[in-house]
Amino acid sequence: MNTLVRRLLTALAVFAYLVAAGTVGYFVLGHGRWSMPDCAYMTVITISTVGFFELGHMREVPGARALTVGLIVSGVGVLAYTQSSLTALFVEGVIGHALRRRRMQKEIANVSGHIVVAGAGGTGKHVIEELIATQTRFVVIDRSEHTLAQVSEELCGGKMLHVHGDATADHVLLAAGVMRARGVVAALTHDKDNLYVTLSARSLNAQARIVSKVVEDEAGPKILKAGASSTVNPTMIGARRLASELIRPEVNEFLDQMLRDKDKNLRLEEIVITPGSSFAGVALKDTPIRRETRALVIAARGADRVFVYNPDPEYVIALGTILIVLGETESILKLRQLAA
Repeated sequence: MNTLVRRLLTALAVFAYLVAAGTVGYFVLGHGRWSMPDCAYMTVITISTVGFFELGHMREVPGARALTVGLIVSGVGVLAYTQSSLTALFVEGVIGHALRRRRMQKEIANVSGHIVVAGAGGTGKHVIEELIATQTRFVVIDRSEHTLAQVSEELCGGKMLHVHGDATADHVLLAAGVMRARGVVAALTHDKDNLYVTLSARSLNAQARIVSKVVEDEAGPKILKAGASSTVNPTMIGARRLASELIRPEVNEFLDQMLRDKDKNLRLEEIVITPGSSFAGVALKDTPIRRETRALVIAARGADRVFVYNPDPEYVIALGTILIVLGETESILKLRQLAA
C-alpha cells in the first residue's frame, strides 16, 4: 500500500513540475505579453491534449509552438503514468486489500485445532518462527497492521493468517477462531494485557491450553488464576541461559543447532497416547517408532505424572502416556499418524 501511494505521489509531483515548467516557459518566451494564468491554462490543456485554443499571436513567438509540442509529448506519458498509478492504488490497494481481507476471513473460518498468537512483536515473532518450523497451524493477532504485514512477508511470504485488532477484545479473539483453537499464546508487551487475553480466551474456550508471557514475577500467579495453563518469564529464561552459557556451553550449542537447523528441523516433541491408539498396551520395543520414524524416545510420563527418563525397551505404553521424543519434523508428523 505504501509503495502504491509513493508511486501516485511521484506521478503527481512530475505532473505539477511539468505544469510549472510549461507556465514559466510560455511566460518567458512571450516576454510578458501573456499573463501567468493564461500561460498556466495553456499548459494544462496542452498536457491533457485537449487543445481548446492557442495563446494570442503564438506563431509570432519563436519557440512557443516547439514548447507546445514538447508539453504534448511529455504530458501523454505523465498522464498515463498518473492514471495507472491511481488505478493500481484503488484496485491493488483499497479494493485488493478488501478482497484479501475477506479471503483471509474465510480461510480462518475453516481452520480448527490451531494456535492463536496474541502479539506479533519481539516475543510473538519468535513464537511464529517456531510454529512455522514445526508445521503448526496458527492465526496471529496484533494491533499494528504494519507489524502484521512485515512479519507475514518476512516469515510466510505474505500468506500468514492474521487478524488486525486488539487481542484483549472478545470479538477479535472470536475472529481468530479461538473457540476452535487448541492453544493460545499471550505474547503482548504488558502483563495486564496478557491477563485480559487469558481471561477472555479461557471464557471462550475452556479446553484450550493457554500459555502467557510474564514480565513481572508477581504477575505470574495472577495470570495462572485467570486461567492460563502455564506462564513463561523471558527475563528469567534469559538469565538462566546466560549462566548456562558459562557452565555448559556445549549443551547450549547442541540445542541451538537443533533449533536452527533449517534443513532437518530437529525438535523435541510430545506424543500423547489417546484412546484407540495402536501403541496402547504395547511394549516400547514392539512399536515401529525407531524402525519407521527414527525418532528417539527420551522420556515417558504416565498417569502418575512421573517422568521415566530413557525408558527401557520393555516399558509398556499405557493409555494416556505422554512420550517425549527427539526427531526431525517430518518424522514427528509420521509418528503422530502411527500413534493415532
